[in-house]
Amino acid sequence: MILDNRIVASSDDIRKHLGEAAWQALANFDRDAKDWMTATEYYESDCQHTNGDPVFRKSFRTLLSRIGNESARRYLETLVHSDLATEPHKTNGTYGLQNYLMNDSAYMKLYSIVGGNERLPEELSRRIDATVRLRQPVIRVEKSADSRLQIVSRRAGQIFKDSFDFVIVALPNNLIPRIDWRGSRLSAAMKEHHQRYNFPAHYLRVTMLFECPFWRDRLHDSYTMLDAFGGCCLYDESSRNGCDTFGVLGWLLGGKPALELSRRSDEDLIESMLSSLPSFLKHGARFYLEGRVHRWPFAVNGLPGGAPALDLDTRHVPEPKEHPNLLVVGDYLFDSTLNGVLDSADFATDWLVAELEHADFNNATDHRKERKYRHRCQNGKTNRSTAESTQSTILSRC
Repeated sequence: MILDNRIVASSDDIRKHLGEAAWQALANFDRDAKDWMTATEYYESDCQHTNGDPVFRKSFRTLLSRIGNESARRYLETLVHSDLATEPHKTNGTYGLQNYLMNDSAYMKLYSIVGGNERLPEELSRRIDATVRLRQPVIRVEKSADSRLQIVSRRAGQIFKDSFDFVIVALPNNLIPRIDWRGSRLSAAMKEHHQRYNFPAHYLRVTMLFECPFWRDRLHDSYTMLDAFGGCCLYDESSRNGCDTFGVLGWLLGGKPALELSRRSDEDLIESMLSSLPSFLKHGARFYLEGRVHRWPFAVNGLPGGAPALDLDTRHVPEPKEHPNLLVVGDYLFDSTLNGVLDSADFATDWLVAELEHADFNNATDHRKERKYRHRCQNGKTNRSTAESTQSTILSRC
């Protein structure tokens, strides 16, 4: 971490720059956080299980306010701010502590995808056999005449209608209201679903290319936390691909600063990011070549899982009576991370495979009565065995 133009990278640095009292306060906070949740519990946790935990019902700001040392509080706020993507008073203690604990390698290890995260959807699209329609937004979802789910979309001014047995809606929660959900029951259910998870959080990403990695003699890791913009993450992107000729830095801002600054022009943002560099790296501005800005206001969730958290079936099937074959998938249902959206997708595909396995496709109404296959979750985790054992059968039927 960089605080007040000083690198704080060890317990000795904390004692030296923040003082012994701050170090002791941080050590106490760390001990209490680990007593609250072990690494095993962290891995197995699901937000529904924390409903009864007093920490779940308190704001993260309340927990931080109990720390008597101001320097220690500032250190923690800087550490977790860009991960929370919101402010401590807008999320609860559970989510705040989980985002603190993920900095410990016993709780979470970091890895990167060679070539960047975009390689994941590229590789997934390469492996599937499907019709992919880009730049064709869905404008309406409704029941068709044969009681299937009809998707109405638009492309180049032309309206398209397609009917399906099953629909999985994989959208950020803030985009759900943009679709017209036809039918009083479905409309009400999707409105309730959106409101239940409507805890908007924000990201802003500014990435810059430099003639050389001028920071390498002072910063040696792939990222560091910076005490600018309420606490942001400064990534050495070029360290991921072993590039030593050029240098790439990325600033990831979260929460209120990200929302407010996202309204500014790219040029202003690039200048602001360069100005945020600590004094010992200010000289690097002269090596700047070009930059890019990505804005994600309202795109993530500051209290994933909702409050209180519901069981997995209810989270993923908003309207089970008349639309049992419409599922939603999203990171906001779990923990606002890539892992969260994969967990959500894993649940949805497991549910879908089981439905297909037991469905009677000769009678489109009979198979909807067979709902007993839904509750396949043990302790908040989905059972992968069904999907694995029936994959070949489903592929042949489809």
